Amino acid sequence: MTRDPGPAVAGAARALVGTPFRLHGRDPRSGLDCIGLVAAALESAGLPADPPAGYGLRNADPGDPDAIARRSALHPASGPPRPGDVVIVRPGPGQLHLLVCAGADRFIHAHAGLRRVVAMPGPLPWPVLGRWRPGGKD
Repeated sequence: MTRDPGPAVAGAARALVGTPFRLHGRDPRSGLDCIGLVAAALESAGLPADPPAGYGLRNADPGDPDAIARRSALHPASGPPRPGDVVIVRPGPGQLHLLVCAGADRFIHAHAGLRRVVAMPGPLPWPVLGRWRPGGKD
């Protein structure tokens, strides 16, 4: 049986709280957006990350989120969220946003309005469109 990488991903995301927000940001030293946060947390946990590029804060066509997730060793998840799960939500029309589950009813995300990575309690206030689990299937 292989080790569950979820707690390491969740811990890496928690360690990034306070990091500045920067659209297309991929380096915690200069800032992260939600995709950069997920990529940094995965990489810190020793997992591959292959984030998309060339997107805006609003996206009419995000492509195939499941295919993008698979490139980063993320697999569709079911059941209750577990630490390290990556959640995709729709905070508004034409907007998609990623968060990392940090534990029971706790999520980490790059907040554009607050200009930094923050932790927030659940339940999530936005429609959840999907969820992926790092490293392996359910």
